[in-house]
Amino acid sequence: MAEPPAVSVVVPAFNEAAAIGDVVAELRAAAPWHEIIVVDDGSTDETVMRARDAGAIVVRHPYNKGNGASVKTGIRRASGEYLLILDGDGQHKASDAVRVVSYLGDYDLVVGARTPEGQATTVRHMGNRMLNWIAAYLSGRPIPDLTSGLRGARIAYLREFLHLLPNGFSIPTTTTLAFIKAGYSVRFEPIDVRGRVGRSKIRLFRDGMGFFLILLKVATVFSPLRIFVPISLASFLIGSAYAVWTAVTQRHITNSSVLLIVVAVVIFLIGLISEQISTLRSEGPR
Repeated sequence: MAEPPAVSVVVPAFNEAAAIGDVVAELRAAAPWHEIIVVDDGSTDETVMRARDAGAIVVRHPYNKGNGASVKTGIRRASGEYLLILDGDGQHKASDAVRVVSYLGDYDLVVGARTPEGQATTVRHMGNRMLNWIAAYLSGRPIPDLTSGLRGARIAYLREFLHLLPNGFSIPTTTTLAFIKAGYSVRFEPIDVRGRVGRSKIRLFRDGMGFFLILLKVATVFSPLRIFVPISLASFLIGSAYAVWTAVTQRHITNSSVLLIVVAVVIFLIGLISEQISTLRSEGPR
């Protein structure tokens, strides 16, 4: 079991002056952490000053790079044996952070799984449910909350996947599936969240295409055969059924039937190649 003195806490923050001081103060009061690092992602408000006043180590980006880039900066900067990541908007309770950390050691990645009531708007909740379902299909195990911002892991294992982590908002998605695919032990610990302080940085229409691309990336990077095989099988079955029907009713096999079967074979072969590339990328530089 991990103890807080062995845990570096990383809090990515962008214009979170209204909440960041209380977040750091609550964390410091909850446990004797190895260090609390606030990564300021080019904020234009008083985030840096309030984080420092509360007692955090502040690492600054000269301009806004994205939530994922901030997390990666924190992973590189942290010196503890374990790493705890949580949002800087005041949603997560320090008591839940301590509870998540208590399972590290027995588990390699512990995710604070939010209850449905705590997942913001109805639209956001529906989007998260879809992501959870797709991730469960790709990984072969139930995933109650793929996108939670509260998670702890052994830092050496996180650094194995640093080359896969994006600069945007899909760090939770990528780390969860990477750990599962690599065979590490992953636990989802139920937590309650509070309403965030200030406005969310995610916009439905602006970021909708980004999340769609996240789904495509997740599918192709971690389990491409689970996507390519069903498509290939559907094309093969339709082509075969159409070939049988035309052979019986028209006494010949059409070019469309042959094309569908050929397409099925091509898609399957592309899936095999993608699976090999996925394996190489997942293993990455150790």
